[in-house]
Amino acid sequence: MADAVNYNRFLLDCVSEHVDSPNVRVLDFGAGAGTYADMLAERDISPDCLEPDKDLQQALRSKGYRVVDPDLSNAETGKYDVIYTLNVLEHIKNDQEAAEELAALLRPGGTLVVYVPALEVLFTSMDVKVEHYRRYRRTQLNRILRNAGLDIVASRYCDPIGFFATLTYKVMGRSDGTINPRALKLYDRAVFPLSKALHGVTGKLFGKNVLVVATKPAPHIVAPTTP
Repeated sequence: MADAVNYNRFLLDCVSEHVDSPNVRVLDFGAGAGTYADMLAERDISPDCLEPDKDLQQALRSKGYRVVDPDLSNAETGKYDVIYTLNVLEHIKNDQEAAEELAALLRPGGTLVVYVPALEVLFTSMDVKVEHYRRYRRTQLNRILRNAGLDIVASRYCDPIGFFATLTYKVMGRSDGTINPRALKLYDRAVFPLSKALHGVTGKLFGKNVLVVATKPAPHIVAPTTP
């Protein structure tokens, strides 16, 4: 996906719009080799990185990132202003537990940005190849995040043209789950900008992915009563 320039720029914009000062603490949940962390670093945003794979942890450290212990049972709560997780939750069997752990890491008023594949009807050999447990309905992801104690700020399907492209791939694509790099690059350059422009029209209805932005509510303080 490194060649998907417009797609990646869209995801980075979804994250960076919530980082309004250099002092904002940011976490990349499921950082991999640091693909998005590296691109955000070019925008002067240097996130901490959580990644369970030992080899990838070493790669992240070699780039200078602070790597967070993936065992969050002893993690410091309320630490981060912004957490983003891009195409990660679908790889986690217990996504509700993961959402609750992310909510615990957020400070009150902090923001969580979640981007995942959408709609089980689009489940293909590619999902099998990359070990997806599921694809999401928008309302399903909203419910998971609300159950984790978060408030939904924005929720929409993304890439509606990609919805039809994925259906076509499901019918005609290769059974080994591979994607033609040239076709991907062509889609990114020629089609994705138009598809993104349609988000306002189709965002509540359908798309290839789901984007949800949620916040952690501030604790309710009850004013003392006057005797």
